[in-house]
Amino acid sequence: MSARHLIRRLLQVIPRILGILLVSFTLVHLAPGDPIVALAGEHGDAAYYAFMRQRFGLDQPLPHQFFTYLSRAADGDLGFSYVYGRSTIAVIGERLPATLLLTGSALLLAIGGAIPLAVLAARRSPGKLDSGLTGVALGLYSMPTFWIAQLAVLGFAHHLGLFPVEGMSDARANLRGWASVSDVARHLFLPALVLASHEMAVLLRVARASMLQALRMDHVRTAHAKGLHDQRVLWCHALPHALLPVISVVGARIGQLLTGAVVVEIVFGWPGIGRLMLAGVQARDIPVLLGLFTLTALTVTVANLLTDFVQMRQDARIRPA
Repeated sequence: MSARHLIRRLLQVIPRILGILLVSFTLVHLAPGDPIVALAGEHGDAAYYAFMRQRFGLDQPLPHQFFTYLSRAADGDLGFSYVYGRSTIAVIGERLPATLLLTGSALLLAIGGAIPLAVLAARRSPGKLDSGLTGVALGLYSMPTFWIAQLAVLGFAHHLGLFPVEGMSDARANLRGWASVSDVARHLFLPALVLASHEMAVLLRVARASMLQALRMDHVRTAHAKGLHDQRVLWCHALPHALLPVISVVGARIGQLLTGAVVVEIVFGWPGIGRLMLAGVQARDIPVLLGLFTLTALTVTVANLLTDFVQMRQDARIRPA
């Protein structure tokens, strides 16, 4: 990716982020409920409510509040949480590592499971194995994430007792070192698997279709004609060409992955930004909600830029002139 193309892409990103922030800001402020009443209680007098609104700048017109938020956000200041009384960045920063651990693990599980299964399905296509894997992928894709999460909690955690029901670690045990890592991994496995199931279904179908197309390419047929081993042809000649659509889908699914993480965190009691967002909605904590929306917009935007960069490195045909 040339510097000129990178600058052009970054300039295209700025109005998108501003548009997302404008829509998010408008929806948050127009949502039912008064954040001051949620913060100060329903039994305060009018003078106290007016004082609180002036303190948090909510007595100003919405355009003025929006441009004030933008100017502060440009300086790295996302305001103070109404509920926690601390910097919004500090509040989000405490929850962000847990969400990154969950989404990163889920993404690795999805990619690591989908690509080998797609290669296997494409190699056996048409056949019972291919039909079975395709049917399972379609079933997982059609089921909502919250329903899969609830079934997993009831089946594997509650009835069978194979995994913890909620949380990131056992609060009653004072574990350290590898024991603590093992405990976190045990709490992580089930929610990460649930979050990965939907993404794995999407990647499996895309990778399988791409592999079937790659197996019909001339250079793959030439490799077979030279007498190369089937495994080498699959993994060294066909798969690299089949990965380009998969990379595109992975980058495009980052937003859906974060959305699914919110649901999974709520169901499993995972202490990440998903539960923080739910608490922010319930308490009308506007700075925290806007900070989370800003973080999500930046994450999706950066993911799309990285996807474009990887695609251009993978395929010279789509590189800018």
